[in-house]
Formats: sequence, C-alpha cells, structure tokens
Amino acid sequence: MTYAAKNLTTGGRELIAFRVGDQEFCVNIMSVREIRGWTRATPMPHAPAYVLGVINLRGAVLPIIDFSARLGMKPAEPTVRHVIIVAQVKSQVVGLLVDAVSDILTVSDSDIQPTPDIASDFERSFARGVLAIEGRMICLVELDSVFPHEEREAA
Repeated sequence: MTYAAKNLTTGGRELIAFRVGDQEFCVNIMSVREIRGWTRATPMPHAPAYVLGVINLRGAVLPIIDFSARLGMKPAEPTVRHVIIVAQVKSQVVGLLVDAVSDILTVSDSDIQPTPDIASDFERSFARGVLAIEGRMICLVELDSVFPHEEREAA
C-alpha cells in the first residue's frame, strides 16, 4: 500500500507537491485550479521582481509569479519543461511558475511536523510545516502568507 493510499483510508488533507530548484514544496490542493504548461508572460512595468508578467487565460488576465524568486531563491529561467500552477489566493487567481509538479499527497495533521526553529522569520511566515515522506522533505506552504494582500494587489 502506498503512502497516499494508506492515508486515504484514515482520512486527511490532499496536497499537491512540486519542485522549485532542488527543493520540494506543497500546497493545499483545494487552492489549485489547474496545472498548465509554461506560456511566455507579457512583462508589466513597475511590477515586483518576482512577477514575470501576465498571460491571457481564457479571456482573463493572469499574473505569473516566479515562485522561486518570491521565496528569495535564484530566479527561474523558464523553459518548456516548467509548469504554471493556477491557484486561488483569497480572492485573486495567480499563476505560480514552478519546475515541475511531483505528486499528490494525502496526509493527516499528525504527518505535518513544525517548521524548525532555525528557519528565518520570512520562512516561518509562509511555511506551515514540514512533511518527511519516503525519504523526502517537503515544505508545506500557505499561499495566503506568501502573497500578502498588498502584494496580490500589485500583481
């Protein structure tokens, strides 16, 4: 029985895991609307450095966020292998540029370990915990904390 199958029988929350560089992160699957291939974004003047621009998503303007740059990591150099996770962050829909989606996980609250004390205040502001699954360390991210209200408006 796989990890996910075992937890489906005990109940839990579903998370979508993705890679950014050599790190893995996950978010609540309920905030994800769709996953799509990389589409070149039209840059926006005076946008924060982590906002790559906007794309047309079925008639709606969708801001594309370089998730790596937003977390203070090396900015991504998008290729056709990158994907955009279209996510709902409170009332705003944004596209998160990530390297790849790696898994769908079903976990219980007891599977989520607290963020280590050595993490910076910035990391603790968006990291809701860490999952140690099958030899992998996956950071659980709270999207509402990664994009505070003022920054969503800027995007």
